[in-house]
Amino acid sequence: MRALALFAVVLFAATPDLAAQQVGDTSFHFQIGSPAYAPGTGPTVLIDEAHHNSHTASGRYRPFAELLRHDGYIVQASASRFSRAALENADILVISNALAEENVDDWSLPTCSAFEPDEIAAVRDWVVEGGVLFLIADHMPMPGAAEELAAAFGLLFADGFVFKSDSTSTIVFRRSDESLTDHPITRGRSPEEQVDSVVTFTGQGFRWERPVEPLMVLGSNTVLLLPEVAWEFSERTPRISASGMLQGAVLRYGRGRVAVFGEAAMFTAQQAGPQGSSMGMNAPEAAQNPQFTLNVMHWLSGLLDE
Repeated sequence: MRALALFAVVLFAATPDLAAQQVGDTSFHFQIGSPAYAPGTGPTVLIDEAHHNSHTASGRYRPFAELLRHDGYIVQASASRFSRAALENADILVISNALAEENVDDWSLPTCSAFEPDEIAAVRDWVVEGGVLFLIADHMPMPGAAEELAAAFGLLFADGFVFKSDSTSTIVFRRSDESLTDHPITRGRSPEEQVDSVVTFTGQGFRWERPVEPLMVLGSNTVLLLPEVAWEFSERTPRISASGMLQGAVLRYGRGRVAVFGEAAMFTAQQAGPQGSSMGMNAPEAAQNPQFTLNVMHWLSGLLDE
């Protein structure tokens, strides 16, 4: 019965076709108190659209792109494979929910890498030399698609789903219980930018094998499910405790910076399912997600430090 309950809670996103019912909420707007840069003068942000990404600058990540533009960033879509030449004019590379062609319409194991080895090497070398990476990989199959890229930075993605023990998929990270850590990102540039809670909407959990700065720590009431087919759960589905795993972290790598998150909707505003439910920055319970998004970008840009 528990497996059936899990399925019912998130039915609207159960298949690639149903997931397409999630669309960017173009009515969403967040009032930025103090933009980081004058309009069009900030760092250049490339949003990857070359790897069958379900979140693009003109699609489900349009609210994310518009939020950044209102903060002064120059936001561009990128339809090029990763190479030194493709990245040379970028300051920040955003990769959200990339997929291999083999898994675009088939969310079952095996999950193939979305990136060729030479692309992973190009991104790693670019970061070593001072580039900035914002890597986001949601629930299965997205973590599997980004697993090899994440591993290049010492991160271990889990190609599954994180749920709370009561089978709900929305997780609130709070400063008050230290699941949301005290960090320059959560403190912001001023008291008005301090973030005390962040909400995610179904994702993965990841571990690490090199020093990272945790931001969002999964609690003892979370579990990681590892199905063979996305959204198909049963009593035989492998499951382990997700306690202590992360859904958000940052790290320094060479001369560059990396931010990694295991959930994508938290950084945009979407209307999901047949009823057009709010999912992401537009959800009432996620009122501080937009400021958190800006604070992550400010840390990546070097505006926030100890």
